[in-house]
Amino acid sequence: MKLKIFSVLLAAVFLVACDPAQVKDDDSAAGQTGDQTTTGGVTGDGAYSGRYMDNVSYDRAAINDTGSVLAERVIYFDFDSDQISQDYQDLLSHHGKYLAANSDVSVRLEGHADERGTREYNVALGNRRAQAVRRLILLQGAAASQVSVISYGEEKPVALSHDEEAWRLNRRAELIYQTN
Repeated sequence: MKLKIFSVLLAAVFLVACDPAQVKDDDSAAGQTGDQTTTGGVTGDGAYSGRYMDNVSYDRAAINDTGSVLAERVIYFDFDSDQISQDYQDLLSHHGKYLAANSDVSVRLEGHADERGTREYNVALGNRRAQAVRRLILLQGAAASQVSVISYGEEKPVALSHDEEAWRLNRRAELIYQTN
């Protein structure tokens, strides 16, 4: 019983510590390289592979373009980590800029974990992953009111096997767009 109470209190302390008001603008996180902008997709090993596009549109309809960088909406994480790899930095920059340009659009960030670890730990880990994505999106000018976070921990796996490949696919944060 004491362990459950401690776990809940620990999760609450973490949530309070992730105050969105603490996020500061930093132009160095922008995903621009000259006139080209990085875009890409997920490779077979789950890594985001960047390629260059000359034009990335941030107009409202761009979110529905399957050929757009904005069509990529899953960020994968290493085991027991909430660190966003460099491979996803530009992708999240584009999502943040899209939200900044479209104040009537919001996104729900869903954090997930694989089945290893306790339920409480995995919910906290999923939350940390979603919060890490949120911070990068806010750095691009999106309003805090446009970005919500929820953690499902291990409760919504995309792969049901009990092997490394399934675990890799379940360690993720998903961007779910909503229009107001």
